[in-house]
Amino acid sequence: METEVIQNSVIRLKPQQYIHVLDNNTGVTRLEVGPQTLTLRDHERLILGPEPMVIIPPRYYCIVDNPVVRGEGGAPVSDQYGQVKLRYGDAEIRFEQDPFPLYPGEELSGKVTRLRVVESDEALRLRALRDFKAGVNGQEVTYHAGDEWLFEGPGTYIPRVDVEIVETVEAIVIKPNQALRLMAREASVDRQGTTRKAGEEWIVRDEGAYLPGVDEEIVDILDAHVLTDRRALHLRARRTFTDIFGKERKAGDEWLITLDDAETHIPDVYEEVVGEVEITTLGDRDWCIVLDPIGADDKPQLGMREVRKGRASFFLHPGESLEGGIQKVYVLGEQEALLLRATEAFTDAAVDPVQIRKPGDLWMIEGPADYIPPVQVEVVERRKAIPLDKNEGIYARDVMSGELRLVSGPQAYLLSPYEELWEKDLPAVVEDLLTHKADPVAERSKYMANEIKDVPKPVKRDKSRAVVFHVPQNAAVQIHDYKARTARVVFGPDLVMLGPDEAFTVLSLSGGKPKQANVIKSLALLLGPDFMTDIFTVETADHARLQLQLSYNWYFDVDKDDLETAARLFQVPDFVGDACKAVASRVRGAVAGSRFEEFHRNSAKIIRTAVFGMDEKGHVRDEFRFTTNHLVITNIDIQSVEPIDEETLKSLQKSVQIAIKITTDAQEAAARHDAERIEQEARARLERQAIVDKSASEVERKKLIELEAENAALEATGEATAEARARAEAERIKGEAAVTLARQQADALRIQQETELAMLRARQEAELAHQETLNELEIAKAERMAEITAGEFKARIDAIGADTLQAIAQAGPELQARLLQGLGLQSVLITDGNSPINLFSTANGLLGNLSENR
Repeated sequence: METEVIQNSVIRLKPQQYIHVLDNNTGVTRLEVGPQTLTLRDHERLILGPEPMVIIPPRYYCIVDNPVVRGEGGAPVSDQYGQVKLRYGDAEIRFEQDPFPLYPGEELSGKVTRLRVVESDEALRLRALRDFKAGVNGQEVTYHAGDEWLFEGPGTYIPRVDVEIVETVEAIVIKPNQALRLMAREASVDRQGTTRKAGEEWIVRDEGAYLPGVDEEIVDILDAHVLTDRRALHLRARRTFTDIFGKERKAGDEWLITLDDAETHIPDVYEEVVGEVEITTLGDRDWCIVLDPIGADDKPQLGMREVRKGRASFFLHPGESLEGGIQKVYVLGEQEALLLRATEAFTDAAVDPVQIRKPGDLWMIEGPADYIPPVQVEVVERRKAIPLDKNEGIYARDVMSGELRLVSGPQAYLLSPYEELWEKDLPAVVEDLLTHKADPVAERSKYMANEIKDVPKPVKRDKSRAVVFHVPQNAAVQIHDYKARTARVVFGPDLVMLGPDEAFTVLSLSGGKPKQANVIKSLALLLGPDFMTDIFTVETADHARLQLQLSYNWYFDVDKDDLETAARLFQVPDFVGDACKAVASRVRGAVAGSRFEEFHRNSAKIIRTAVFGMDEKGHVRDEFRFTTNHLVITNIDIQSVEPIDEETLKSLQKSVQIAIKITTDAQEAAARHDAERIEQEARARLERQAIVDKSASEVERKKLIELEAENAALEATGEATAEARARAEAERIKGEAAVTLARQQADALRIQQETELAMLRARQEAELAHQETLNELEIAKAERMAEITAGEFKARIDAIGADTLQAIAQAGPELQARLLQGLGLQSVLITDGNSPINLFSTANGLLGNLSENR
């Protein structure tokens, strides 16, 4: 809306417009309201406006800051100077009314606002900014600054300047199996009429929408715990209270809520959910021990134990626990038993006759049977009968007396209640020999020939099993009983089973070449016949040092039925080392009295004589016997004699090379003669075969020439025929190709001309359509521009208005009249001299009209 201001002093106010005018002489600002035309004086100044009045539609309101002071009848109150009085710092809410102006000093706070509609299940939380009284439900209520209350819907909230909206409170929908946990901000009465203290919490379980009170705070929305026949809820009381089932719970009490109590449960504010308890199910073959079971008073019986057998299902109450979990019924076979121990005195009615068991008593329940031990019984272990072959055994120890004994087969032996398996420890070397399953034959090869074999992986030995050793053929083993202080010798083949107090005699023999002490460990002594090899050094009378490698055949000459003779086999701990040393000593003595040439020619005789000796007849004996352990050496094999001195070695090598050369030359001559004979025979056979092959080749060559002639004739005939046929076919194909080419060229020319014609026609049609479209667009554009120009002109005329056009038309003459009056002229005519003017009639008309207007 526009307002006309003329020469900054004439103001035309339309209806529902106002201005503020300041009188500089008095300093008073006044309100002017339209419609009117106001001419400002020199001492007056426009400070606001023109402004539209404030319009408040129905169900709207606005806030005016610094409102005017109104007297009786609602008229504004002015001071002695005529200035309206204001309530500075205050505000006023104005509702639906006629359009009104703002007095000088009043300010519109914000915009015109729609009244707040509070819906159902909704409320406004209000707070009083200052003390006031208001009518509520027909009663006058006094509110103090800081008081809070709710304006609940459905309804329209009428705002007050002394009340502020704190927040919008929405109702909470409590669904099935849900509850609302609330807390009182201060002492109040809840919606159920219960008095609540500040900080107190409670639960609302009613389904539906719940609108919290002004002093209620929502703590949480609780979901119900669904209870099933396999799940229960474990709760603990935070303080003493009475639960929803009417039972008094003391602070710290724990209990279960099962399906028998309720299908769902929402914990109270004083209930703490410890967890969910799964049902414990025992099958037909299950049992368990419950510690601290719940008694008739629903209290745990501390220190008590209870056996529960299947088939059963139950929940473990708080304080109860399973000892060892769910256990299976002990199913005992025919060769099985349970070793039991009494933990407290009780009467055992499971046996016939009934027996009184004392704490610590041991007894056994033998199968076949099923057994579930009572709470007074502890299952020590499950025992099975140990099957023993005739070559197997176990060591048993009596726990009462400590006596050890060997139980051997064949039988299935079940230990008595006061017996246990005893583990027999052996020396490490014996353990190694037994667990590696040493082969006596391999041992013999090692300490006789010093052959190194791969050591097999050890086999872990069951120490409670009887130690068994297989004595090989023609071998002996000595066993010592350290309790009885006796020894016995077992000859093979046999099987040795050690008693609890027996041990093997371990042989530590020399081995290697030359022999070294303690190389071979063995349990069995091989009786031979066998051999052993040794290397040692001797020196002749002319100081030639020689290294001899000798091999001795030996055996033990022992009567297996004579215990005294048999015991002497093990009197020499290392018979190999002692025998080799004795033989080497005798050989060194004999060689020392002989020269090198003599020993080289008669080495075998000298060594055998030195070792075996001479009999009364001057003959070399056949054996060398050791009376200490009945070892007999029957033969000596001289494997090598090598000089250690370099000169001696060269002389010996030279003589050997000469002998070898003579032998080699003879063998070469014989071989050469045989080779020449064989070569001549082969040459003759080759020449004869060449003649036969040449004759056969000529026959085949004749046949080849005949076939080549026939082939050449056939080839010439075929080539001529094929050439003639090919030439005729080529001419025919060339003619057909020329005809086809001419036809295709004609078709191509026709298709090209048709295509060019179609393209020309399509181009002309497209250009024609395009030109028509452009013409239509130009016409539409011209029509649209004409409509827009007409509309624009009409909109301008409508916007200016008839009154404005009239004022514009009259503005020129009025201005000219005032200008003439200022110059003192009655009338004037101004022309450019080009247009002719009728001065007679025109002047009369102007002067007459002027006088009339004046």
